[in-house]
Amino acid sequence: MMDNVLAAPRLTNAGILFSVTVEFQQYQCLVPATTLSDLSHSKDPKLDLLGTYRAFQTKIEGVARRLISAGIVGKPLVIGSGYFQ
Repeated sequence: MMDNVLAAPRLTNAGILFSVTVEFQQYQCLVPATTLSDLSHSKDPKLDLLGTYRAFQTKIEGVARRLISAGIVGKPLVIGSGYFQ
């Protein structure tokens, strides 16, 4: 396994850290706790952060891939609430 590649989404103090692959390269991304909180209210306010991430995983990772493909970078790339409106 390559260095700095996350095997699974990981809860941090800031939110959920995860990785996506775009054009055979791994990118680390962070979806902040505030963004997850905003998303959970639209589905189930009782979900915890990891539960919310899992409920929206396809959407969150799709947004991350589109941002990376568009040339938006960060270490990690932070995916805020504005990208889900």
